[in-house]
Amino acid sequence: MEVHITAYVGERIRTIRKNRNYTQEQLGEKVGLPQPYIGAIERGERNISLDTLERILEALDSAPNDFFQYYKDNYLSEDERARESALDGLNDLLVNRSAQEIRMIQQIVHHVLVTLDSHIEKNNL
Repeated sequence: MEVHITAYVGERIRTIRKNRNYTQEQLGEKVGLPQPYIGAIERGERNISLDTLERILEALDSAPNDFFQYYKDNYLSEDERARESALDGLNDLLVNRSAQEIRMIQQIVHHVLVTLDSHIEKNNL
């Protein structure tokens, strides 16, 4: 099944909005659009202009390259959607951190993953 761009855009706006803890009404207020219109966008019922998309992305503090990074020719599976949402959540946790803090967190995560991988490898032997 093909991903229609309007469905993808709506889904991504909803995911990012929820990760930012905005209601549809709050997002609408930030971009000057009524809540029902935001809802229609999120359901893929509205074909919005690039100008409107730009205003929404600015309100959500999301860059276009991040917004479209998950676009594929097929609908995402439930697991891929969960993964996408988790990655968005991690990005939200890091976005306001300094480069030094991000490097430190990256090193910690690296050590955790090395440990995790070694346990998985041991258990698979």
